[in-house]
Amino acid sequence: MTTSRVQRPAQDGVRDGTDVRLERENAQLRHAVESHATVDQAIGVLIALCQIPHAAGFEVLREVSQHTNVKLHTVAQSVIDWALGRPLPPVDDELEAAVQRHRNRQGTRSQAEAPGS
Repeated sequence: MTTSRVQRPAQDGVRDGTDVRLERENAQLRHAVESHATVDQAIGVLIALCQIPHAAGFEVLREVSQHTNVKLHTVAQSVIDWALGRPLPPVDDELEAAVQRHRNRQGTRSQAEAPGS
């Protein structure tokens, strides 16, 4: 069985609402997959360059997004661009602050878990 991406018009030559809805959903899903990949790559950058755990990497991106009112995938793309040698846009101060907050939290947990604490 062969499938085609060519729209098959209804018998009257007009596409029905289902086709339009499915195309819209398909575009939204493609965008979501692309955004997710960008966020994952940015988390990898933060893990490698800032030496923070994976979960903290996502939290850093989320906090920067919320504190700067910039969409998460846009912040993530900025972090990737920064890793590639491009300047970090105005989120740089918030990124540094968020990384430091998570490092401090991690240090507090490590001290609390240390024997004899």
